Amino acid sequence: MGTVLDYIRDYGKYSFQEMAMTEIDSLALCQLSYLKFEGMVPEVREELPFVTLQSLKESPKYEGLFADVRFEEVNRALIEGMLAGRRYSDLLLNFYVNEIDEKSETQFSAVTYILNDGTVYVAYRGTDETIVGWKEDFNMAFLSPVPGQEYSVEYLNAVAARLDGPFYMGGHSKGGNLAVYSAMRCAPAVQERILKIYNLDGPGFRPEVLEACHYDRIRDRVVKILPHSSLVGMLFESDMHFRVVESKSLGLMQHDPFTWLVEGDHLKTVNDIYERRKKMDNTLNTWILSLSEEQLRIFVDTLFQVVSASQADNLIDMTAEWKRSMNGIVAALKEIDDDTAGILRTVIKSLFDIAAQSRRQKSKVRPRRKG
Repeated sequence: MGTVLDYIRDYGKYSFQEMAMTEIDSLALCQLSYLKFEGMVPEVREELPFVTLQSLKESPKYEGLFADVRFEEVNRALIEGMLAGRRYSDLLLNFYVNEIDEKSETQFSAVTYILNDGTVYVAYRGTDETIVGWKEDFNMAFLSPVPGQEYSVEYLNAVAARLDGPFYMGGHSKGGNLAVYSAMRCAPAVQERILKIYNLDGPGFRPEVLEACHYDRIRDRVVKILPHSSLVGMLFESDMHFRVVESKSLGLMQHDPFTWLVEGDHLKTVNDIYERRKKMDNTLNTWILSLSEEQLRIFVDTLFQVVSASQADNLIDMTAEWKRSMNGIVAALKEIDDDTAGILRTVIKSLFDIAAQSRRQKSKVRPRRKG
């Protein structure tokens, strides 16, 4: 059993004419969208031809693709694996966009591919495990529409106007939410051309948003995939229209699709989200639906004010260094009214519960010393 990188190695010998696109191809293409394509892939505002994946390797700016050093190793393995086989080596890329709006705490990025069978894939970049990225995921689920969602609709309509035929689309984390939102809100003629929408552990939507955006028109084309300890992807995912996959990691680290396990040409599925995790998610979703939009804005801002008091830059560090994190969080909670502090404790406790569960599972598999 392996990961997406093993799939690329084992099935890279097949072109897309010989073997149709799978969910793991979608995962790989969504992960590729995290690379920094500035100066190498034409921007959406430009009228330039598609470039090949191989041309990126030959570009003097190639090293700039891996500017995010936290994921440099796996991203290098991803692109090297793609270039090694027939399946992706002649992949075409265009219509890159990477907009950052500091005022609205929004970062929007997307890229469009053409596979060697002529298939078009629109990929939206997601967030990482940073505190800021997590806040954006919460904002998207709670306060729709946010600027990134509106950008995603404009992008999809613009790309579809320049390309013919049907297409796939998807994204991981925030990118999965953007893919679904843009599919709901794009021009009717564009919506008719969509084959499938892949949402890889991205947050869902409030029920009134799904109704207003006529989600039923695309429901049957949405493929939502979650790891079995999902937090972000279970935000407003009460209708259970998702598949759960196994991961080689524990807790919050399962949000990383490079940890999702592969059997042959498909992801390894499990029965359901962890029961305890599901109960926490349902409690949080029920409470959130009882709040007004203004109350939600206050809640999200306050939650991240408290989480920032942990002095951690990302969620993994926050749970790993739990003693230092909790000291800062407890101090921050003292400055908040009792009702808000109560629900914040519930949310933050869920993060530490996942971390504790991870530590217990690791201790069970720790090898015994001889002698």
